[in-house]
Amino acid sequence: MTLIVGLGNPTDKYKKNRHNVGFMVIDKLLDDLSPQNITKSTFKGALYKHRDILLLKPMTYMNLSGESVLAVTRYYKTSHLIVIHDELDIALGRIKLKHGGSSGGHNGLKSIDALAGNDYDRIRIGISRPPAGKDVISHVLSDFRQEEWLCVEKVVDIAAQMALELAHSDIKTLQNRYPAKTDYCAGER
Repeated sequence: MTLIVGLGNPTDKYKKNRHNVGFMVIDKLLDDLSPQNITKSTFKGALYKHRDILLLKPMTYMNLSGESVLAVTRYYKTSHLIVIHDELDIALGRIKLKHGGSSGGHNGLKSIDALAGNDYDRIRIGISRPPAGKDVISHVLSDFRQEEWLCVEKVVDIAAQMALELAHSDIKTLQNRYPAKTDYCAGER
């Protein structure tokens, strides 16, 4: 069974934040698949099942995402973990696929790595670095600007498709199909 995790923070306050792009992808998958809701408080998250795929939005807040991921992976003995998250070092409009590696300072990934290890596939969605004079925390916890939303929606759609394909494929095949250099929003800015 594959577990697809979208990282973000719960509550409407964070809903349109750059840091919540992982949640946005899971929400897209929920709309497209209409999966079964699984309620169990020990999972510390919103969990859904569609055939052989579990979809998870940890409700622990970003810094404790690993608690939710560990609870679900242990209970279901999942064989494949995919984590979808925002990435500062990638430009908005780009998506990169990666297996393992360091957290790159991302607190959600640090939490997962500490509790469940880093042997998982990642869908890294670019949110770009903050403009000069704006600190990183303020940037990731800020909403996407109105003029960015068309691009964000397109990237979320593509990342959702990638996640479904990756659940039944290997990362190298997907890296060839979705090259890291592709700007999915080229010409829209």
